[in-house]
Amino acid sequence: MKSKNLLLLKNLLLSTSQINKYRHCKDKKKKSKIIGGFVGMIILYLMIMAYCIATCVGYGEYELIEAAPGMCAMVISILAFIFTFFKTNGYLFNFKEYDMLMSLPFKTRTVAACKFLYMYVNSLPWYLSISLSMMIGYGIYAKPAMYIYPLWIILALFLPVIPMLISAFIGFLIAKVSAGFKKKNLIQTVLTMIFVLFCFFIRFFMEDMFRNNKVQATLEEMSATTDNAGKIYLPISWFTNAVTKTGILDILLLCGISILLFAVVFYIVGGSYRSINSKLKSHAAAKNYKMTKQKKTGILHAIVFKEWKRMTGSTLYMTNGAMGMVFALILGGAALVLGPDKIEELIVKAIPAGSSLVQPAIPLAVYFFVGMFSSPACSPSLEGKNYWIVQSLPIHKKTLYQGKMLFNMYLTVPFMEFGIIALCIGTRTPIIDTILYLILGFVLCAFSTAWGCVCGVKHMKLDWENEIEVIKQGTGVMIYLLPNMFVSMILIVVVVFLGMVIEHSLLTALLILIYGLLAFLSYKKVMKISK
Repeated sequence: MKSKNLLLLKNLLLSTSQINKYRHCKDKKKKSKIIGGFVGMIILYLMIMAYCIATCVGYGEYELIEAAPGMCAMVISILAFIFTFFKTNGYLFNFKEYDMLMSLPFKTRTVAACKFLYMYVNSLPWYLSISLSMMIGYGIYAKPAMYIYPLWIILALFLPVIPMLISAFIGFLIAKVSAGFKKKNLIQTVLTMIFVLFCFFIRFFMEDMFRNNKVQATLEEMSATTDNAGKIYLPISWFTNAVTKTGILDILLLCGISILLFAVVFYIVGGSYRSINSKLKSHAAAKNYKMTKQKKTGILHAIVFKEWKRMTGSTLYMTNGAMGMVFALILGGAALVLGPDKIEELIVKAIPAGSSLVQPAIPLAVYFFVGMFSSPACSPSLEGKNYWIVQSLPIHKKTLYQGKMLFNMYLTVPFMEFGIIALCIGTRTPIIDTILYLILGFVLCAFSTAWGCVCGVKHMKLDWENEIEVIKQGTGVMIYLLPNMFVSMILIVVVVFLGMVIEHSLLTALLILIYGLLAFLSYKKVMKISK
């Protein structure tokens, strides 16, 4: 890579580096937020490392430690593919600084390649946290030669490259196809969701290989799965053979194919890069457009409509915001298609005590999908450099936030209630309990909306260059998502156990009161902040 290419990559990293912002920022409040973000990410990395080391301990105790490198390679490859697929639209295509970068004296292929490397460097801490922790676990039990450790680290840097390139190329094909349509963002969103659902269903069918109550049998199945995955996806076997057998050919293949594929992919992408971005940024105008009488509407609904247009105008925003709703829709649809008898049979296989045992967890199970994303957690920050326009409007801030929260309620409640009704039909839930579950579902959406708005307003970030920084990596989104997700998972288990000793209707009423109070307190907090 030429020095000017490194210069471009260096400046891309410096312009978004939190460390650089901390060094040059004089605002103590912003500095404390940056420190808080670093602390949160470190805790998250430590949790991932602890889980990976625990996995290696399990392999070691059952004398299956030789499968650890394959598992490490498989996990990193899957994460690299998924992370890149969801970030391609914001990093490689349709990004805000496109005009500025293309005006610089760099070739189109150079800009595209540097944006990819920028995405790679930003994701590298995730991959290294997995790789280094599994290397430690492998070292404890396998006790390899000392040169294996630096070899592992070097090869781990190459592991994410191939899946990232494959994912980026798929994103390129989706962008290229959708760029030829009038409704570009809609077509791109639909194609992205179809591909994600396809991957989800493949994973769903593969889960049968892991259903076993015995730990040793499960680990043996996982070991066999990594071996089979290595036969299909060769970089896994290359990495495994390189660190377990010091295969020189495998080392050369992993490094050489990664570099060669990088050159080939961006030679192809560079040829259409400028035209795709230009088409994605252009807007079509109807030839037969006629001015008609404008309809009068309330301020809140005008804000709701604005939020809807903002979401549908961004593939990244739409994909992240709607994916949980789609999963809830699929869950409910599957319950209706399978019917009560099949649902009962499936649940009884997993829980011999009967399907009635899981009924109190129905609203929380649906909420696990619907509550994955709350639009108010990122929509205040998405105003970005246009925030001054919002500030100049003759409306109070609390009205603006109320409109944003109302939009999220319109978005989540229908999917939430459909999922609950479908699962209640599938598990033959009594009518009284079903009504209470529907009320709890509404209250959960209200809590998700209000708490998401608190996170979004408290941790507003307006100085972003790429909407990925807000929608996927924003502090408000992370503070909303992680506690909400883990608490929901824990509550599902707790509610199932409590359902054995407490009347289901009483348990649901208690949850309604708790989440209702939390929703009310969160709403009051938003109104207080708006002043």
